Parts: sequence; C-alpha cells; structure tokens
Amino acid sequence: MTTINLKKAEAFIKEAKKNVHPRYRLGYHIMAPANWINDPNGLVQYKGEYHVFFQHHPYDENWGPMHWGHVKSKDLIHWEHCPIALAPGDACDQDGCFSGSAVVDGEDLVLIYTGHHIIDKEKDTFFQNQNIAISQDGLHFNKYEQNPVIANPPHGSTQHFRDPKVWKHNDHWYMIAGHQTDEGIGEVILFKSQNLRDWAYHGVLEQSDDKHGYMWECPDFFELDGRYVLMFSPQGMEPSGDLYQNLFQTGYFVGQYDYESNSFEHGDFTELDHGHDFYAVQTFKDDRGRRIAIGWMDMWESNMPSKEDGWAGALTLPRELHVSKEEKILMTPVEELKQLRKKEHTLLEDKLVEEPLSFDITNDLLEIEVIFDLETSTARHFGLKVQCGQTEETVISYDVNESKLSLDRSKSGKGVSGVRRVKLPEKNRLYLRIYLDRSSIEVFANEGIATMTSRIYPVERNHDISLFQSGGKVKVIGLKVWELEDIWKN
Repeated sequence: MTTINLKKAEAFIKEAKKNVHPRYRLGYHIMAPANWINDPNGLVQYKGEYHVFFQHHPYDENWGPMHWGHVKSKDLIHWEHCPIALAPGDACDQDGCFSGSAVVDGEDLVLIYTGHHIIDKEKDTFFQNQNIAISQDGLHFNKYEQNPVIANPPHGSTQHFRDPKVWKHNDHWYMIAGHQTDEGIGEVILFKSQNLRDWAYHGVLEQSDDKHGYMWECPDFFELDGRYVLMFSPQGMEPSGDLYQNLFQTGYFVGQYDYESNSFEHGDFTELDHGHDFYAVQTFKDDRGRRIAIGWMDMWESNMPSKEDGWAGALTLPRELHVSKEEKILMTPVEELKQLRKKEHTLLEDKLVEEPLSFDITNDLLEIEVIFDLETSTARHFGLKVQCGQTEETVISYDVNESKLSLDRSKSGKGVSGVRRVKLPEKNRLYLRIYLDRSSIEVFANEGIATMTSRIYPVERNHDISLFQSGGKVKVIGLKVWELEDIWKN
C-alpha cells in the first residue's frame, strides 16, 4: 500500500506543479512544488545534509490527508525537492501521517510520526498513535512492520495525542507528545525507550492552567545555553493586549530540568514570534552545535490567496536560537543567509532625517538592514515602508514613547489585514533585519529579542522603500539593502 500511495502522490504533484501560478511563489523559502503544506517535521542533519520534512497534502491546495513532503540542502539555503517520504493508508496511519520528528540512529534515519485514524468524520471523532519509519539513504523510508510503537495514550486521555519529538540523552531515547486530558487540559507527556521501538510512559512533563489553552501541539524540548526550553503551540489562549492575537500561538518556558525526577521548574510563558503567521515551530541541533528553528509561515483559518494559484503554505527562514541572561529566546537568521546576497545598496550612513525619504528599490527579494540611534533622535514615531504601486504598503514602525515595534499589513495586498505590536526592552539603538520575499516578511529586532513573521500578498510590484518620521528628527546610523537570489529559479 505504501509504495502505491507514494507513487500516486508523486505523479499527481508533478502534474499539479505545471498549473501553479508564480505571482506569490517565494524566492528563498521552503515550499512544496504545489498544493498544501503546514507544519515542519523531522528537522535533522544526516550524512552531511540538512533534511526538512513537512505536512503536505499533494492532491489539493487545502488541508487534507497528511503526507510528509521532503526537501534537503547542503547549506540550509539552497533546497532540493525530494520524493514524498510518507503517505497514509496503512493500518498504522489509515487517514494521515501527522507531525513528528527525526533522529539519526547509527546509520539509519528514523522518522517518528503520528498515525491519524478517523472514526466519524461528521462528529470529528478519531484516534491517534505513534509510529516510526526507517531509511538507510535519507530518501526512501520503510514503515516499521510492528507499528504502532505507541498504540494508545495514557489513561484519562481524549482523542488528542500527537506530534512526537524524540531525542537521545545518555543511553536512552526520550519522546514528548502533545496531549489532552479527559478534563480538557493541554499538556506535554513523556515516554522513554532504549531502542525507539519499545516505549514506556514516563509521566507529564508540563500541563496547562487556566491561561494556557486546552491543547498543546508540536512540543519541543532541549537544553540550550545552560537552560532547558519547552516550546509548544497552545490552542485556546485568550488575547491579552498585544499578545496572543492569532488564532493559535507558539511560545516557550525556560527553566531547569531533572531527568531522574522528571521535574521541570520554569518561568512564565513567552510568545515566540509576534507576527501574523508563525506556528508549529520545530528545532534541531546541527554538527556545529547550533540550535536551529523553522516554523510554519502561515496560520490556521487565515486567508491564503495563493490557493487560487494552486498552492498554500511555506516555512520560515532557519533561525539560530540562544537564551539571554533574562531567560528569553533570541532568534536570529542563520549566517548562511548571507550567501543569498547579490547586489548591495548603501542608502544612508550617519544621517539625521527630518522629512520622508524614498529610495528606488524595486526588487521583490530583499534583505534590509537599518540601525536607528535612539539617543540622538527626537522623533516620537518612525519607520520604513515597502511600497507596491500607488496604494499598497507594508509598514514597520517604532513608537518611542511606548518602546513598541509594529508590523502593519492592513494595506499589504490581497486578503490580508491587521497590525501586530511587540514591546521591546529599552536600548540606545534599534537594529532591524528585514527579509522580504514575494509573499512574506520576517522582521528581526535587536539581535533577535523580538521577531515578527507575516504573509503579504501585494497585487502590484515593489515600487520603492521609504523612511518616515513624525514629531521630530530620527538619526539613521545606517540603511543597507541587498537584492537576494531566487533559489527556485532554474
């Protein structure tokens, strides 16, 4: 069944690719050749190459029976589409190969994933189990004959039991999974194994309270800079001021963990990205010791105009993670992204700006770097606009009095709206790195203390970049722009 389903999916996606409209296709982000994708899965480095898998419906631009799409790269930047890795339809995953992770076990690359089984579609009743698939070449995977490796969640569970993340500590493998109790409480539960096949339940790692939602999806747990980090995507959190403004969120706890007692002591929940489109982040550790994260660059129930063009969904740029002394996650673009730079434009250096300035930059794949001196600026409000035609613009601005950075996409094109804001720790400078692609924008502020990721769908082409201010003058230490390579153009 598996081989037949994989061949069928590959043949369909090959034909579907021919009908994809290019207007919103991204130039340097991970996408499927056509149709739907969501969560990143199985981030791993194997035999000298980076592998990223993702939830994929190869037959439609809308969500459907989940497969695992697959890309690989030697440098984290230039990606190559690989054959679809997993297709549902076997007894262990009849209605979907849902999200999971990947590990290297000796010479094998092992995928660990959730099998989804529909009982009654109209009543939305189902059950979920955990499975593995094994490869010796990183491209072709055989499902374990004795799947599922975990057939049922622990006693007292609802049907929600998914998204396994596996790692090795000393001589044992550990697995966490997103889970919901029969009282409607979201939590992350822990299992332990010596061989990736026989798993024993090891207890609850952490669970929700009244503030943190009814289900925790896509958990990830790792040690970083002397602390332990639990990342997850809670569903059901209520908006609070500028926080938690999307349908679902992604965030983290930072603290200390004891393997013997399964005790995780941590601080408050912190939202990880403050844009409109960021979810289901997953991380891995590469052979340089870096902890690298990639998320889904969309949001459930959002408008996705690219569906009209035969595709939907993309992944964020890879980001290197660190923990600050204040126990906050810092996310910065991996250094390899500098390889994308082509033509450089130095637009301003050490300039006191008293009135709006416009720059004739029309490329639609850009990296923008700007540094503002807050000590010598008198403006109350300032920022950048990326303008498309006469009416469309995406605005990144800073309110000095409130120390808040904003991303406004209310005029960013087809089917999108809304402003997102994040309060920044006060500093003498505001340093922004902005990555603009044909239908996305990613903003990194002050060495990654805050990020804002959003999809945009401009109807017209980029017209210019402008700098604005109000209530005084703004001191610009530097403003540079790089035109970036289109990795998919061949």
